[in-house]
Amino acid sequence: MKILPHRQPFLFVDKVLELTKTHVVGLKNVSMNEEFFKGHFPGAPVFPGVIQIEAMAQTGGILVLSTVPDPENYLTYFLKIDNVRFRSQVMPGDTIVFRCDLMEPIRRGIAQMKGVGMVGEKVVVEAEMMAQIVKVKDNETTTIK
Repeated sequence: MKILPHRQPFLFVDKVLELTKTHVVGLKNVSMNEEFFKGHFPGAPVFPGVIQIEAMAQTGGILVLSTVPDPENYLTYFLKIDNVRFRSQVMPGDTIVFRCDLMEPIRRGIAQMKGVGMVGEKVVVEAEMMAQIVKVKDNETTTIK
């Protein structure tokens, strides 16, 4: 929460396990108490794929924002998601461990990452993501150059 601007109910990273200059590992405990399980799907809850991607992106955002000296003054915006694959369902009670690796150095505020989400030894989701680091200044945003 010191790095990410997200807050409940839209904060999907519970803990950062590892953070280096080129990768981050974070986890999300999937709880039946999550609001979206009321409708996805009643009687057969499945953790929505779109929220898995968001949780992976937030994990990557921690990596990207850790590269600036004052992360509280920056946001990361999704630019692109490619090669998304959902390999297995994620259910309440599961813990997803996300690993995001930079695919190349961050240039001009653009970060490209490969993310993988695992439950135990099983890959459940993977994607390539591109995001832009943007400085927030008095309710305006400025692109890093």
